[in-house]
Amino acid sequence: MGTRTTEKKTDDEKTVPAQTATETAAIPEATEAEAAGKAAAKADEQTDDNAALAAQDEASDLDAGDGTDEPGPDTTPAATSNGIAAGAGAVVAAGLGLASVTGTWLGTTMAERANLLGQIKLQSGKAQAAEQISAVYGASWHTNAMVNGFFALLAVIAGAVVLTRSRATWVRAVAWGGLALGALGILISAGMYLDLFGGMPTVPKMPAGGPAAP
Repeated sequence: MGTRTTEKKTDDEKTVPAQTATETAAIPEATEAEAAGKAAAKADEQTDDNAALAAQDEASDLDAGDGTDEPGPDTTPAATSNGIAAGAGAVVAAGLGLASVTGTWLGTTMAERANLLGQIKLQSGKAQAAEQISAVYGASWHTNAMVNGFFALLAVIAGAVVLTRSRATWVRAVAWGGLALGALGILISAGMYLDLFGGMPTVPKMPAGGPAAP
C-alpha cells in the first residue's frame, strides 16, 4: 500500500504541472488577441479623428473664401481713414468756432488796415465828424466782425459735415461743440456788424448861436 500511495502522488505531481503549462500557454494567446483588438479600435478612432479635422479645415477654407466672417483687406484701411478724417474735421470745427468767438489774428490785421485806409481818406479831403468816425472807427469794427463771422460760418459747415454720418462718440461731441461755437460766433459777428452792442459814436451838435460869451 505504501508503494501505491507513492505512485499516485507522483502521477498527481506530473499532472498538475502539465495543466499549469497549458493554462500558461493559453494566456499569452488571449492577451495578444486583446491587444490586437485594442490596436484596431485605436486605429479606427484615429482615422475618424483625422477625417473630422479634415472636414473642419475644409469648412474653414470655404468660410475664408466667401469672406462672410472677416472683412476684406481693403475695407479696414478705408474705415480707418474715414475715422481719422472725421476726427480731424471735428477738431477743425471746434477750433474755428473758438476762433470766431475770441477773435483771430487775421481779423485784427484787417481791422487795422481798414483803420489806416480811413485815416488816409480823411487826409485827402474834408469830411464831416460823422464821416470821420465811420471811416476810422466803424470800418475797422465792421471788418473785424465780418472776418469773425466768416470763421464762424466755416465752423458750422465743418461740424455739420462731420455729423451727417454715424461717428464715434468723442467725434460727435467735438463736432457738436464746434457747431455750437460757430453758431454763437455768427450771432456775435452779426451783432457787431449791425451795431447792436453799441451804436456808432456821435459828436454832439453845437448850438446855432455858437458858444455863449463869458
